[in-house]
Amino acid sequence: MSRAQAVVIGAGPAGLMAAEALSARGLSVTICDAKPSVGRKFLMAGKSGLNLTKDEAFESFLGVFEEAGPTLAPILRAFDAQAVQDWVSGLGQEIFTGSTGRVFPKVMKASPLLRAWLARLAQQGVTIRTRWQWCGWSEGALRFATPEGEALLSPKVTVLALGGASWARLGATGSWAEMLKAAGIAAHPFAPANAGIAVDWSDHMTRHFGSPLKGVAWRAGRFRSRGEAALSTRGLEGGGIYSVSRGVREGHPLVLDLLPDLDEAAVAERLSRKRGKASLANHLRKRLSLTPVQIALLQEMARPLPSEPEAIAKIIKSLTIKNAGLRPLDEAISTAGGVPFAELDARLMLRAMPGVFVAGEMIDWEAPTGGYLITACLATGRWAGLEAADWAEGFK
Repeated sequence: MSRAQAVVIGAGPAGLMAAEALSARGLSVTICDAKPSVGRKFLMAGKSGLNLTKDEAFESFLGVFEEAGPTLAPILRAFDAQAVQDWVSGLGQEIFTGSTGRVFPKVMKASPLLRAWLARLAQQGVTIRTRWQWCGWSEGALRFATPEGEALLSPKVTVLALGGASWARLGATGSWAEMLKAAGIAAHPFAPANAGIAVDWSDHMTRHFGSPLKGVAWRAGRFRSRGEAALSTRGLEGGGIYSVSRGVREGHPLVLDLLPDLDEAAVAERLSRKRGKASLANHLRKRLSLTPVQIALLQEMARPLPSEPEAIAKIIKSLTIKNAGLRPLDEAISTAGGVPFAELDARLMLRAMPGVFVAGEMIDWEAPTGGYLITACLATGRWAGLEAADWAEGFK
């Protein structure tokens, strides 16, 4: 059995940030991760442009976390969007803010940031053990399956940062829930968040797969979005869809406004203009500037279309998208569910296991894409790391 001051299990953003906070306080830290390399989901997120945070008023930022917001407020306030930007700059990475307030590294990749981060952790003396699969506790010690056989670690403090249950091949399997359950700690069931919508398309939609839907508005229950989406063989994907996917998960219909900048009366007025011998599709294109994919989607979901301009306008402004719900959990960007805040105290320490802290997507909170997810993972990791350092030093 090896004794360490602090062990962090999971080497995603939350775990790495917890290790940074712990080691900055002078503790010896060991990070254990089941995969052969660290930060795999972090690197995947950066393939299409690493959205680090959202530069906006704090109350607006906090509001996207819905019911988890009040609990997360002090944690996010202690490491807010500006703090994230300062931290990235401190790692020598240039950033920029887009027109929507989203903040990215100038290189638009995660790998340079991760390399700089790992270099800092190495300078602070952090040890990283890869291919160390956590298997739970054995007589109070952490038990791992390693390439060399079973290993036991008995630290002063532990930070669990094992992620949710999406993209299992990158390491977030959710298998930790059973280990916590065996220790008497409840976890809410996992559910997909920021997920695509499953649609069983007819054959005539095939030629539109990959086509973007721009300038539209989506809604599902209380969730609203003006983001883009794209048709795929499996359904609808993209930021606009992810932002309202929770509403679909909660059982609300997915509704599309094809012309959010025009009201229903204006749409009807344009459709009332002389049509001549033009087909309905050409009339929609000429009078409303609808794109081929918008027209195809309109016909897919509402065929046969009525002839009256007022009736067509109503459908265009409120097109119900028939769907089969969210895509499977493992395809989701993030997950809902996990360790409820009721199992944690204000330090993010498990009430039932003093000295064991939880961070990141393991906790039952969710947020849309747009920088909120990574910021909350970093913020909870830092908070858990600092609180764990206090605990290790005896400030309980």
